[in-house]
Amino acid sequence: MKKNHLLPLLGTLPLAVLAKSHHPNIIYIMCDDMGYGDLGCYGQKLIQTPNIDRMAREGMLFTDAYAGCPVSAPSRCSFMTGQHTGHAKIRGNREYWGSTLRENMFGRNADYYVVGQEPYDMTHPIIPELFKAKGYHTGMFGKWAGGYWNYDYPDTYYRLPDGNTDTSRSRESSSLSLPNLRGIDCFYGPVCQFQAHTYYPNFLNRYDPEGKGDRHLVAEVMEENIKYPGVNTGSTDYEKRPQYSADLIHRYALEWLDRQTKDEPFLGIFTYTLPHAELWQPNDSIVQSYHGLFPADEERSYKTNPWSWYYGGDDKHAQFAAMITRLDCYVGEILQRLKQKGLDSSTLVIFTSDNGPHEEGGADPSFFGRDGKLRGIKRSTYEGGIRIPFICWGAGIPKGTVSHHQLAFYDLMPTFMEYSGAFSKQEIRAKSLPLKGEVGRGSVFDGISFCPTMLGKDRKQQKHDFLYWEMSDGGTEVIGVRQGDWKLVVNQGKTFLYDLRTDIHEDNDLSAIYPDKLAELIGIVHREHTDSPLFPITLP
Repeated sequence: MKKNHLLPLLGTLPLAVLAKSHHPNIIYIMCDDMGYGDLGCYGQKLIQTPNIDRMAREGMLFTDAYAGCPVSAPSRCSFMTGQHTGHAKIRGNREYWGSTLRENMFGRNADYYVVGQEPYDMTHPIIPELFKAKGYHTGMFGKWAGGYWNYDYPDTYYRLPDGNTDTSRSRESSSLSLPNLRGIDCFYGPVCQFQAHTYYPNFLNRYDPEGKGDRHLVAEVMEENIKYPGVNTGSTDYEKRPQYSADLIHRYALEWLDRQTKDEPFLGIFTYTLPHAELWQPNDSIVQSYHGLFPADEERSYKTNPWSWYYGGDDKHAQFAAMITRLDCYVGEILQRLKQKGLDSSTLVIFTSDNGPHEEGGADPSFFGRDGKLRGIKRSTYEGGIRIPFICWGAGIPKGTVSHHQLAFYDLMPTFMEYSGAFSKQEIRAKSLPLKGEVGRGSVFDGISFCPTMLGKDRKQQKHDFLYWEMSDGGTEVIGVRQGDWKLVVNQGKTFLYDLRTDIHEDNDLSAIYPDKLAELIGIVHREHTDSPLFPITLP
């Protein structure tokens, strides 16, 4: 598209026509374990989400958007790398903590001194690296889940000859794949998603050289929290801890946003932990507004399990509803801050969830009907485990629109690239990204930009022939393929075929009726899957 064709749209369509210093800003808000039907704009009747609902009214709501995987770390990896989980390195929540609990680490409190997940592939560029190289300021607030951090060796890194982290030495070093080494200018949150299981932790990780003078990723100790026992003790004195991590992470994100100006573009990745378990939070007006609304005899009981680090309390339905409303307040404050700074007309904001709803810590997906007509929850490739809320708001987005375009997290990398105008069409279409001047097999991505759809040009939208997922996590092995309205689900190697057009709940297995279609989708699995010694899986 030529420059003069866009002149009438300046201010509403911020693409490559604008000067480099005026590339649009991007804020990506990804919450944790929110189901497809948890928001009012997706049909939820019992939980108040006025700000996110307003995002949908003022922007574009997607009905057929999918996570990268039905569980956290690989879903986030799919977003970061632009690869589906048949190609990406991370395909499950492979952890680096386990038996390293150290007593009296924070005051009288025990904690893990090695925390984190399997590192991302160092030979494959991720979104913040790409955008930092194009002059974007980058900030990330919330879960990292892309590598491990060692409390004793925060700035010691052992690498293999190919540049990847030597994970066999995790007890002697931190991972190379950490925010401070992967294109993030400012980070605040838990580098380890297991650490995020408690909302009143002993510490959070931080990397903020501009604001705090940090030279590497550090631990910011929650000095007021460690005066009281941790959740892993089972003591009710845990309730006295005052430093609530969800609020702290959000405030840091807003402070970073306050530093941004109209002169240079920024990319904000806000990976908020709400509404993941534990279902425990400040007893403020948000929580109190839900007390007494739900029948007590329908509440799920939950007692503190020290190994899961979820605190057990009463009113689980009220706690869950309040967590989503609290998250909605965060979104409202972000949008308000953008308008106050005059950045709303030059910023794209996306809201979504990393996977489907959970049953952890006393959560009850069935009570709110929050996965609507969808079958399955987190860790399942049925629709309820992977279909997620997805809303785009801001510069260039047609207001009040609904899209049925099928997309997955691995489409976000090329979409951001195209929307920003900072990358050439050749870079995007080639699906081959340079890292340190080299292009190799590891730098290929699977995504297709949905920027045309997002900007109201659906006729120009290229579509996937199929979407693909796989997960190998803690003995659970699942695969999924969607091709049009056909859906293949593979559980532990056993196959099921559904027609989503007539069976959105995936109740009727059509394998025996349509063996040719079943064979075609199984063929896609064998073609798209690459073997992984870290995440073995049973193929159909």
